[in-house]
Amino acid sequence: MRKSYKNHLDLLFPRVTVLPNPYLTEQLKEWLRQDWETGIHNAYEIYTYTLQFIPVIQALNQVLGEQPEQVVYRIAHLTDHPYKWELVRLISGSMDTNFIKFEPHARAVARGFLHLHEQSLGAAMEVFDAVRSLLYGEEMLMISVIMSIYQETLKLNDIAALSIYVFPKEPLRGDTWRAIASLYEIIRDIRVIQKSSSRSARAFALSHALGELKKLRDQPDAVPQPERAIVTKIAWNWSQAILDVASEVGNVSITERVRNPYVVGDPVEGNLFVGREDILKQLKEVWILSHQLQSVVIYGHRRMGKTSILLNVANSLGSQVKVAYVNLLRLGDSPQGVGDVLMAITDEISDAVNLPPPADADLLNLPYRTFERYLKQVEANLSETGLIIALDEFEKIEKLIEKGKIDSDFMEVLRGMVQMSPKIAFALAGLHTLDEMTGDYSHPFFASFININVSFMESAATRQILANPHEDFLLDYAPEALSVIYAWTAGQPYLVQLVGFQLVRHYNEQVFDMGNSRDPVFTVEDVTAVINDHEFFQRGRYYFDGVWGQAARGAPGQQEILRAIAPHPEGLDINTLPEITGMNETNLQPALNSLIRHDVVLEIDGKWCIIVELFRHWVLSINV
Repeated sequence: MRKSYKNHLDLLFPRVTVLPNPYLTEQLKEWLRQDWETGIHNAYEIYTYTLQFIPVIQALNQVLGEQPEQVVYRIAHLTDHPYKWELVRLISGSMDTNFIKFEPHARAVARGFLHLHEQSLGAAMEVFDAVRSLLYGEEMLMISVIMSIYQETLKLNDIAALSIYVFPKEPLRGDTWRAIASLYEIIRDIRVIQKSSSRSARAFALSHALGELKKLRDQPDAVPQPERAIVTKIAWNWSQAILDVASEVGNVSITERVRNPYVVGDPVEGNLFVGREDILKQLKEVWILSHQLQSVVIYGHRRMGKTSILLNVANSLGSQVKVAYVNLLRLGDSPQGVGDVLMAITDEISDAVNLPPPADADLLNLPYRTFERYLKQVEANLSETGLIIALDEFEKIEKLIEKGKIDSDFMEVLRGMVQMSPKIAFALAGLHTLDEMTGDYSHPFFASFININVSFMESAATRQILANPHEDFLLDYAPEALSVIYAWTAGQPYLVQLVGFQLVRHYNEQVFDMGNSRDPVFTVEDVTAVINDHEFFQRGRYYFDGVWGQAARGAPGQQEILRAIAPHPEGLDINTLPEITGMNETNLQPALNSLIRHDVVLEIDGKWCIIVELFRHWVLSINV
């Protein structure tokens, strides 16, 4: 019975004949025009379950040809769904559809996405280059180029050297660009791993890079299907490259209070001294590269780092030049007059050149003659080296002369010492250039010294000091935080150190005193918090009081100008200043000139501004 039934069916249906639906193509076209997503869903259902593939192909071909500028967008949406890839293959011409020739742009774009999916990036670039004039065509070409370059880059040095491209403003492939953004972060981390002098910074960069790569490997579905396999492959390749150096970088965890590396007020020495390469270069030029040692004046307003430069310059000069550093503030009132001064100088020279100093009695009885004889002995012992006698806080000499503790001819005698030997030079450090010193005794120096201005640090030097105060510093800074610190401080060394010092205290208090968990990275919010703390301006009073006090000396009206400018972050023009200060042009310009020389104000776009934003806020606070 069962056999006869089967034979009966064979007789009833010897073959199947597909009967075309004459209205199906038009209906599909209408659906596709009204809503591409809905139309594609319907087309796929009909294609899969009814064998009516000819109307489906005709409808797709005609609608894609009606708006060629939308081809990339529309085919990209087809690739978002794995089950619709058969339609992409139909459009690309990879399946036998010779009875229908698809619109050329549509066929090319579909082939481009297929090449991406198959990781044939060279072919994908060639196709998308041909359709780059279409909407989103340039973007797909860019993605293909980036993926191709990144996939072929396997070594850590080469990864660090990769270019970082600008994102499209309104991208079609948002998820793909987010994956590329992660790769960009990894490139930056690898640069830190390779170049940072901070072990902790390298360790944090290593940890972050490995974390980002793990996300890319473990969450492939976050990337559209055509690009998915490529991104995953890049993540695996780069993971291996980083793991090859992971043991060298090591892991860092913070389990106890971070030792504060920033130095507030005191001179910075040794490895902590960074960021003054420009000044050191000038000193090398006049002390090593010139035919004979040249005497210099190192000047700048308070807390600019002049003392730190003098204490550290010997490390940059090598064995060719020795430096005898003399802090003149240690002289006190010099009850023994010039003898006290010369004893302090000869003691430091003795330490530098290993030659016993003259007897104190000789310096007190015949100070100038004894000092000259000693310098001649020093010169004879220098052989192939030279000597720099660095006199820090040189205003002390000026004050001793004003008080009558030292005769005014001291300056003339000193000038003779300066010119005595090509192997010996002087470095005078202080607040003034020589032409600002009062009294006729200063004039003989005009032709003998080169002036070197110690001013604000550049942004790069400020970032270096903060982010890498020493090799084992465990904390890091967000780039935005470093930019904000520079905006507040203008690179003023004392204030930069003060901000860093307060930030480390802030971290230790949050983590170890209050028991809060936080990232070891300082943010803009952290910077704002420490600057707004009343303790910050209290700790910085030595700088603020010093600059304010200096503005009270010399040309009158300097403080009045600062009070007038302080409420105006954008500054005041030269016509408004007299109205607010009550000063006439005769008095105003000398006062401005003095403030300019001392790096307190600056003219920007025709307006006079206070350079250091923190100092401007401090002036505002004393105006209240």
